[in-house]
Amino acid sequence: MRRKLAAGNWKMNGTGAALSELSALIAVHPHPSCEMLICPPAPLIHRAAALVQGSALAIGGQDCHANETGAHTGDVSAAMLAEAGATHVIVGHSERREDHGESDAQVCAKAQAAIAADLVAIICVGESLAQREGGQTLQVIGAQLAGSVPEQATGANTVIAYEPIWAIGTGKVPTLAEIAEVHDFIRAELTARFGAERAGAVRLLYGGSVKPSNAAEIFAVSNVDGALVGGASLKATDFSPIVAALNAA
Repeated sequence: MRRKLAAGNWKMNGTGAALSELSALIAVHPHPSCEMLICPPAPLIHRAAALVQGSALAIGGQDCHANETGAHTGDVSAAMLAEAGATHVIVGHSERREDHGESDAQVCAKAQAAIAADLVAIICVGESLAQREGGQTLQVIGAQLAGSVPEQATGANTVIAYEPIWAIGTGKVPTLAEIAEVHDFIRAELTARFGAERAGAVRLLYGGSVKPSNAAEIFAVSNVDGALVGGASLKATDFSPIVAALNAA
């Protein structure tokens, strides 16, 4: 059985005062049946990891460099994240792909670096609105999976997050049938590449305007093993009901 995962991506939000939200989340869900993860901005990772130590809440990074060290001003390596207390790292988020021009090959290299540092790589894939309207969704997702997921990927070190770009922060959500189509396709693509047993252990998350009001119905969809949540993860009062819905799924 794949253990469900409720992951929160704070993006470029939060200062030290926001860490109280982690304590509040732990207080409501001290022993959840699903895994809980928050990925705060890099400067908060060490403090966050120390705060949640011994609890059911894990801390992750939002990105990492493919190299372990080097002349890469402003970048953070996977090994640095691990030393700071992170257990996971998001790679290939659409905001990185679009804002920084990251290619599938670069995302794959980052995922490999994460796995080498004993981090779980959360690899993001997703189509734009133009691609969705042009009927290219599965073609785009298939190419991203082929280029971004490394050969070392297993259920223990890799999570795939489907985030349709047009649904991130917009309030727009694909239909349940559209989510099911993509998640079933991802599972089939992983199975064709890695075999049923190995692919069947990889968790698939949905992301894109997930909120307390729609979480339960999304978590009931085929091959949805949890969520990668943006804005609704910033406050424990918003994220907690999503965790509760996943616990009940």
